[in-house]
Amino acid sequence: MITPQAVKARYLGEDDQHKTLMELVEYHNTTMHNVLKPGTMKNYYSTKKYLDMFLMEKRKTKDIYLKQLSYRFITDFEQYIRTYKPKKARKTCTNNGTMKHLERLMKMTNLAVKLEWLDKDPFRNYKLSYIKNERSYLTQREIDLIDNTTFKSPTYERVKDIFLFSCYTGLSYVDVKELMSTQLLIGIDGNYWLNTKREKTNETVKIPLLPKAKQIMEKYMQESKATKKLLPVLSNQKTNQYLKEIVKASGIHKHITFHSARHTFATTVTLSNGVPIETVSKLLGHTKLSTTQIYARVLQKKVGEDMDLLIHHYKEKEQKSSEVKQSGQPQFLP
Repeated sequence: MITPQAVKARYLGEDDQHKTLMELVEYHNTTMHNVLKPGTMKNYYSTKKYLDMFLMEKRKTKDIYLKQLSYRFITDFEQYIRTYKPKKARKTCTNNGTMKHLERLMKMTNLAVKLEWLDKDPFRNYKLSYIKNERSYLTQREIDLIDNTTFKSPTYERVKDIFLFSCYTGLSYVDVKELMSTQLLIGIDGNYWLNTKREKTNETVKIPLLPKAKQIMEKYMQESKATKKLLPVLSNQKTNQYLKEIVKASGIHKHITFHSARHTFATTVTLSNGVPIETVSKLLGHTKLSTTQIYARVLQKKVGEDMDLLIHHYKEKEQKSSEVKQSGQPQFLP
């Protein structure tokens, strides 16, 4: 429809035909502010900063029209992120970090296509390429090494306990930090259960406490009555700082962060002890089984045990076959 308002909007470049990249970014961040988690929004703001710098340094402009987005723009932006050297002491963005920024830009351009601000997706010929990294986790021997290492400082002991609690429950740092004493319930089996929601996905998680996790929880029960928090958790930065020294003092030479406890729960505590992956997925609060498979590793020990069972099965089969032959009876083996 041709109206005075439409003519004015087209003249000023304010209609949908002339939407700009930064308008799209602003629209996305404003509308998603109450939908996405603060941590996720922080990442989108980081991508916006990279876009601002790229436009100013490489395109000598503050903004561009959405219709100017192209495959060339995407690849140039990728190279800019890969080679950008921050003024502060920080590493250049890794391959996966770069891909994350491009993935966020892709989500925003997909939104523009849905809003009909863009006719075609500029990412249609571009493929994100992530490098699969081995996720660090602890073996049972290493868990025991940490557990058996004692520290004079009560702070170190607390960080150690909280980390081990996460190893035996699979909860992430923020989920452990937000645990309230009221979320500890007695289940139908008469044991302690944690009834909580994952901060990241808002999925309800019900976790029966293993004996080690129960011991740690009971250790801080008196303190919990005063604070209402189930466990005394320090800031994420401090926790990882102390944890680094705890791991080193325990004689473990691995890069371990607090999140490694979640991988440890999935791998060493549950899967390697025969817990089905569907149960592990439920305990971790995953919405898709494929997400759990990222954490899951078929451990050498588990492979060995499974093959031993198979060998035993074949031996039994051969023994039965041999007995039947000796008896002279017709064979009807499955």
